[in-house]
Amino acid sequence: MSKPQAGSVAAPETISTARWHAMGGFALVGLIAVITGGLVAAATGPTGFTDGSWVAAYLVLVAGVAQVGLGVGQALLAVVPPSGRRRGWQLLVYNVANAAVLLGTLTESVSVVVAGGVLLLLALALFLAAARHPRTHSWPLAIYRILLAILGVSVPVGIVLSALPHS
Repeated sequence: MSKPQAGSVAAPETISTARWHAMGGFALVGLIAVITGGLVAAATGPTGFTDGSWVAAYLVLVAGVAQVGLGVGQALLAVVPPSGRRRGWQLLVYNVANAAVLLGTLTESVSVVVAGGVLLLLALALFLAAARHPRTHSWPLAIYRILLAILGVSVPVGIVLSALPHS
């Protein structure tokens, strides 16, 4: 096998079947959340759903895009892809947390939002631990950690905002 010559591009690494399986559930649930968010956004105006914009944004950004980013990120970055059991717990905790935040917001129940926020922080800890020993220390790892940090900071901010009186 010869070394790549100067100016040549190395062939991209093939993603193993285990890594595809490790990201699949997150990609599927995240895609469903994005589509649902789009449908909520489309129905918000005609139905007069006052919280529709927020619900749509939450579904698309947190339940959808962030979930895909976390699931794909850990699958590609971890030395060994997370086990099915760990992924199952992550999917369960992350999505129950999102459902609780949405339900608590729509019913104006701060305690349900707080419970969802605590579960969301637990899920983020599970994602952080899954990529604790990364295969690489490149920009994808930095993006993954930034995503975790943004979500981690957003949780307490969201809890405080939900506790403020609504006018």
